[in-house]
Amino acid sequence: MPRLNDEEVAQRLSGSDWTRDGDAIVRETEVADFAAAIALVNRVAALAEAANHHPDILVHGWNKVRLTLSTHSEGGLTEADFALAAQLDAAIAGV
Repeated sequence: MPRLNDEEVAQRLSGSDWTRDGDAIVRETEVADFAAAIALVNRVAALAEAANHHPDILVHGWNKVRLTLSTHSEGGLTEADFALAAQLDAAIAGV
């Protein structure tokens, strides 16, 4: 899958809860408690496995989850990142 250029990335991020961090996109969310954070991580893991595309996941501050997406094999962002980001947005909305 080809790497997206800066303009394509900016266009896809417009109006999104994701932000760019170098060659990755990042979303941080706060949930009710630690159990909800782990439940979200489990939903993210299931979606990532199904897509065969795996974000970096950080649980911190007992109720915050930070997700980082990048296509390491391409050295940057691809459509796969934004496709999974959309699925992750739906998982977060269900928390």
